[in-house]
This record gives sequence, structure tokens and C-alpha cells, in this order.
Amino acid sequence: MSDAINDILKAVAAGKLNVDEAHARLDALSHEPLGFATLDHHRHRRCGVPEVIFAAGKTPQQVVSIAQSLTTKSGYALITRADEPTAAALEAAFHQIVIGSRRRTILVGLPPELKGIAVPIITAGTSDEAVAEEAALTCRAMGRPVHRINDVGVAGIGRLVARLDEIRDAPVVICIAGMEGALPSVVGGFVSVPVIAVPTSVGYGAALGGVTALMGMLTSCAAGVSVVNIDNGFGAGYIATLIARQSKPPEDAAS
Repeated sequence: MSDAINDILKAVAAGKLNVDEAHARLDALSHEPLGFATLDHHRHRRCGVPEVIFAAGKTPQQVVSIAQSLTTKSGYALITRADEPTAAALEAAFHQIVIGSRRRTILVGLPPELKGIAVPIITAGTSDEAVAEEAALTCRAMGRPVHRINDVGVAGIGRLVARLDEIRDAPVVICIAGMEGALPSVVGGFVSVPVIAVPTSVGYGAALGGVTALMGMLTSCAAGVSVVNIDNGFGAGYIATLIARQSKPPEDAAS
């Protein structure tokens, strides 16, 4: 896209395009109506990340069509909350594809090169895996490596303590938990960096589909904990990567 914009500007400078013609061409580059959707192709220029496809509520063919357009303009596309028919349709349509083991989060095309210090993604239990996968592939789509630390919840706190050295040097930590949502508070008491807490809808009746974990995280006494919405691995991965980009020790200066 940047080459296309440069070509238009050069054409104006050379007198080959007038202002109205250039404006029309720039508009065509910025958005694309598909009938069922209007794609925002300038999202990458404004925010550093292309538009992300929320697959829930869309047909498999709609998701494929959007992904094809996004990859044509930006080189890659991230799809969240896919179902099995959508995952199968994307597999058939794309050769370059990464599908999470739960087949809910999918990355097609060629995302940016991985750079910088890895973001730790900590889960309280294996049942939190789908949300962790969404966070991990979101970071990957934004060019940030991750380090997974699975199943270290407070029911066996020694599992977390044994791995603290793996998270203390990170610029930010993602911590994912359901049930009572206690793990981010514990992690927040051990690290000097932001902790992005993700409540999950894991737990028995009184867990209220993640509301109990959400309330627990919002009322954490660990001051460095910030909370995203229930099951929002995408939001956690996105904000964690933005934070990590602001932290640039010498070995991370190129990120």
C-alpha cells in the first residue's frame, strides 16, 4: 500500500494526476466495500496493525473473502473466534496459514518478522488454553514472540514460583485465569512490569461465566494489574505488544 500511495503522490507532483483524481484513488486504497463488509485498509497505517477479522456471526465464505482482500493489501490477516467450518474454509483457501490447536484463532499470509523480548503468557489451567492461544497468535500477528507458561494456577502455587525467573525480565506479562481469578494478583506481587489480566469463562456455577474472575481481577490489590474483558485473549495480546514496543533495552532496540 505504501508504494501505491507514493506512486499517486509522484503522479500528482509530475502533473500526471490532478488533485480530484488523486483523492479518488486514495479513497479507493483506504477502504473497500464488499457488500457485506467495508474493509479499512488504512488501519495498518494508522495503528500499525491491519484490521482483524472477528469471525463469529460471519459465514465461512465471508471470512475467506475478507481475509483474501486483507492479505492482498497488507500481506497477512488475523482471524479470531472461528468455528470449524470457517477453519476448514481458510485451510482450503490459503497455503500460508497457522491454526491454533483449538482451531479458533487463525493467522494467514506472512506476518511481520518476530522481534524483541518475548511476552510471557501465563495460564492458571489447561482449560484456559483457547484464550491463551488467541493472545499468542495476536502477538505473533504483531511481530512479537511469546513465551508460554501453562497450568501454574494458585491451587499449586509452587509451580509458578519455580518459573518466576522466566517472567521477571519481560516488559509485560499476560496472565489468564478463570475460577476466582486469583493468579494475576499473585503474579503482580512478584514482578515490576505491567500485568495484563484476562478473566476466562472457566469455572462452576458461582464463577458466573467469568464474571467472578473479572470482578476479582478488577479489585486486585496488586497495583500493576490491568484487566481486559472476559475471554479477550485478542485484547490482551494487542495491548501487551503495544506496551512491549515502548520498552527498548539495547537488545530490543530494533523492535
